[in-house]
Amino acid sequence: MNNEETYVDYLIIGGGIAAGNAVAGIREEDKAGTIGIISADVDKPYERPALSKKLWTDDSFTEDQIFYNVSEEHQAALMLETEATSINRQEHTVTTNKGDTVKYKKLLIVTGGIPKTIEGPEDDRVYAFRSYRDYKKLRNLSGDNQHIAVVGGSYIGTELAANLALNNTRVTLIYPQSTLGNNRFPEEIAAEYEQTYKDHGIKMISGTRAESYSKDGDEFVLALNNGETVRADSIILGLGVSPVLDLAKEAGLDVDNGVVVDEYLRTSDPDIYAAGDIASYPDPILGRQRIEHVDHARNSGTAVGKVMAGINHPYDYTPYFYSMVFDISWKAIGTLDPSLDVLIDEVDGGKVVYYLKDDKPVGILTWKIEPDLDQVRHLLDNPPASSEHLVGAIRSQEN
Repeated sequence: MNNEETYVDYLIIGGGIAAGNAVAGIREEDKAGTIGIISADVDKPYERPALSKKLWTDDSFTEDQIFYNVSEEHQAALMLETEATSINRQEHTVTTNKGDTVKYKKLLIVTGGIPKTIEGPEDDRVYAFRSYRDYKKLRNLSGDNQHIAVVGGSYIGTELAANLALNNTRVTLIYPQSTLGNNRFPEEIAAEYEQTYKDHGIKMISGTRAESYSKDGDEFVLALNNGETVRADSIILGLGVSPVLDLAKEAGLDVDNGVVVDEYLRTSDPDIYAAGDIASYPDPILGRQRIEHVDHARNSGTAVGKVMAGINHPYDYTPYFYSMVFDISWKAIGTLDPSLDVLIDEVDGGKVVYYLKDDKPVGILTWKIEPDLDQVRHLLDNPPASSEHLVGAIRSQEN
């Protein structure tokens, strides 16, 4: 795809999980249509969560297993290290930063998120962890009792802090919550969560934000908003991401806190679709949502690929989100807001937390149990008349 103008039946802007699954979804229904992918990444699409999860914890899981074979298996043409700079909806074309124009029949925008950062000099040992290259870099920087400061209590920040500590690395975790996780979990669970990190030798600095960093010889110095400093050999920023919406906005598509799509993941332009992190979609149980998590990226990617290829089936899936650190595994669906009324049900050696609004669950967290997630969805969709009847409603599938 190095010509000045190229035509493809299906053009995908973005090279992440949603893109990888969209290609597979298209190919399930259309074996012959041409597919192009414009991606700013240097690598073909891959499973990003493994970079902070499974690659650190499962020796049998290898790096080659994270990649989607979009070219070899599905004949998608990849334009790597390339950015889409504009969409011409009338002409059905996309222009890239390399001056190429790609004409499309159907367009999918899955631009994902850009990591948040703090002020400081550019350096190979300071970065917002996001890509496969970042993972390779961190593997080289970790171990040997190196000291790594992890900034932020996000999924990435908490998972990397845990897995670095398990891999012979000294870790300081700096996070704004007064107790780690209390922005999602009730206080008693947040306290257990935080204590687990302390028990594994991680230095915890709570209720604090890192504002900037500087370099002092071979070390980095983080300046915290409480006036203190932290010295470290490397700094990883796990501050979450901001959705990349500029391209959609400039193209005149409907955008609120995400790219607004209907139940078929179609934007306000019938030939343009959006999925994954950037899509504001109508969830059948939870109402309109924008979700930054892998389960949604996978499932919305597959669904939108099939729709683009002609299958008239809505995206009617309600995704879950999850994390695994040390011996803690949790899963959740819906709103995790500890300022709501909460009901904590102790079952099977773990807990189920119901977040209640008007005595009805709007979010359910399962802590250290293996639930039937369809049962969780059913309870959110069909809550009992009284929250009292929630007790014992969800148990571990292992029992």
